[in-house]
Amino acid sequence: MREKILTLVIILVVFVAGVLGTLYFVNQNDKAEASGPHQNVTVSESDSLNTAIEKIYDAVVVVQSYSRGQQTSSGSGFVYKKEGNYAYIMTNYHVVEGASEVNVVSMSGETISAEVLGGDSYADIAVLRVDGDKVTTVAEIGDSTQSKIGDTVFTVGTPVDSQYIGTVTKGILSSETRTITVSDSTKGEYMMEVLQTDASINPGNSGGPLVNINGEVIGITSMKLVTDEIEGMGFAIPIEVAMSQVEKLENGEEIERPYIGVSMYDVSNVAMLYRNNIELDDSIEEGVVISEVESGSPAAEAGLQANDIIVEADGTEVKNGAHFKYILYNHNIGDSVKLTINRNGKQQELTLRLTETMGNN
Repeated sequence: MREKILTLVIILVVFVAGVLGTLYFVNQNDKAEASGPHQNVTVSESDSLNTAIEKIYDAVVVVQSYSRGQQTSSGSGFVYKKEGNYAYIMTNYHVVEGASEVNVVSMSGETISAEVLGGDSYADIAVLRVDGDKVTTVAEIGDSTQSKIGDTVFTVGTPVDSQYIGTVTKGILSSETRTITVSDSTKGEYMMEVLQTDASINPGNSGGPLVNINGEVIGITSMKLVTDEIEGMGFAIPIEVAMSQVEKLENGEEIERPYIGVSMYDVSNVAMLYRNNIELDDSIEEGVVISEVESGSPAAEAGLQANDIIVEADGTEVKNGAHFKYILYNHNIGDSVKLTINRNGKQQELTLRLTETMGNN
């Protein structure tokens, strides 16, 4: 009897141990599956730009310029308006400059004859007009002033040549307001306020849109503003700058900018200072030196003379000639600008009235 009871106890202990052991290993296996590589994962592509790209994609075109039957340049552009029988396209001025004929190629591959209505070399924008029946999509214009550093942006264009039509590159907005100096063979140096991005901008992208994550155009990309030696620094003309002038360009009107009637050089140009026998006060490190004043010009009316050094304009210290132009071009014809000059070692103030305009070219 005693042996039967002992056997029963042993069987019961083994049974309980077996149950507890099974429960333990099941629990450990559940934990392993929850944390291990075999977990079922649902991937959500929440950062895709697909929807934004679809909004702008078919509004982008290739812009091809010709002179005497030979293609001279190629860039990109985008349809910003349809009105009546026509569609209107924005691109860079340097893409169509000097062209006798311009065609655009749609994303479907159709070649369409385009008319250049107007352009502005300083802002590097131009407006084209095409048959409205050939256009299916119009870009949505955004507001670059609402963009912030770090915002996702992308470009759509045709880098290199037409075999890469519709290429999309993605990046961030690196700077909302970057002031850069641009060199031009006929106009010298001048400054522009631009948007900076690390999205790739290559030859052929010029004139294409810089687009925000909502699919709205906030800028016009320009290879003219890109330095070859630096990677990851692309620039775009803020869309507000272009749209503020678009009505004049559609009507073939020139954009008016002040012309004051002087020749000048930078204070940093030691050779010119030596040639003109000018010795600067140690306190003058930046500014522009007037080398010649045209008779009867706004500069002459203001009292500017050769060898005057302009050190301030409207209370802003003038860095160089490009900066001085930048300050002037932010004014309208008819405005007055207060100048602080250094003449023969003494400072004085003059009032420059902007009464004359210069042509686009």
